[in-house]
Amino acid sequence: MPRPIILGVVGDSAAGKTTLTRGLVRVLGEEHVTHVCTDDYHRYDRKQRAGRSITPLHPDCNYVDVMAQHLGLLHAGEPILKPVYRHGDGTFGPPVYIQPSRFTVVEGLLGYHTEAMREVYHVRVFLAPPENLRRAWKVQRDCSRRGYTTDEVLAELDRREADSAEFIRTQERYADIVVRFLPHEGSRDPEHLDAELVLRSSLQHPDLSGLVNGDAGIVLSEEGDGEVLLRVSGALEPATAAGIEEAVWERMQFANHLRTERLGEFTIGTDLHRSESLAVIQVLILYHLLTARASLALDGDGTRSAVSVPAPEAIVT
Repeated sequence: MPRPIILGVVGDSAAGKTTLTRGLVRVLGEEHVTHVCTDDYHRYDRKQRAGRSITPLHPDCNYVDVMAQHLGLLHAGEPILKPVYRHGDGTFGPPVYIQPSRFTVVEGLLGYHTEAMREVYHVRVFLAPPENLRRAWKVQRDCSRRGYTTDEVLAELDRREADSAEFIRTQERYADIVVRFLPHEGSRDPEHLDAELVLRSSLQHPDLSGLVNGDAGIVLSEEGDGEVLLRVSGALEPATAAGIEEAVWERMQFANHLRTERLGEFTIGTDLHRSESLAVIQVLILYHLLTARASLALDGDGTRSAVSVPAPEAIVT
């Protein structure tokens, strides 16, 4: 089996990393994806951090060297014994034996912190929602799932701000794709958030120029330095979103057999929701993962470029 294709998804706490990747894993198949959270490499548990007045966002609070070593091993197709951090109570669990699959998804706070770590990824995504929206998401998540009060979450966010600015948000410059979810016309309805994607020239993105339609909610603009800004309205009609997805899937016909799951779906509590802008983002990331996989199978380098030649279906099955 070729070496795994590795996707990095970095962003601050509650930026939407898991929401984004969950749909990708559904399409690729749980059995074909290894998941690694870099938060598992915390050096101190929650109680120890409080005693040392250090936040989990600070590199000194993490075994960054072990993290880099393990990512390198996964990139080479080798197994690791991964630590486990339990967010529910802030303690550590027993380590788990991890073998790389066809795809490896690495998400967390410090995934791009060192050059050695950055080099292992075939696709690097950074999530950068506006801070007021992220704070609202964090309050909602930590109060409902992790047993915090609203005041505790807000106080912790304030305490983390300096480290967030210095160590987390600065990693945005290393991403191939920067994703920003934004409220649509003042609304925070999670199903209708606008999305802005910065598409950088470190990857060869599919040509979407024929789909641009400002009236329909799709705007594409050149930003300089090889960057392209794609704006997707949260009011995008399902038929328009489906047309964009179809156009991207047509550029990777070798993977059409994977179109068994709907993109854009996410849950809040036990309720299922769908976002058309999320679906567009997910299909663009899938494009890069699947074409990189095809490249490796055809003895290409599989890194930092798209594949233009069709590949047999067996390549990505």
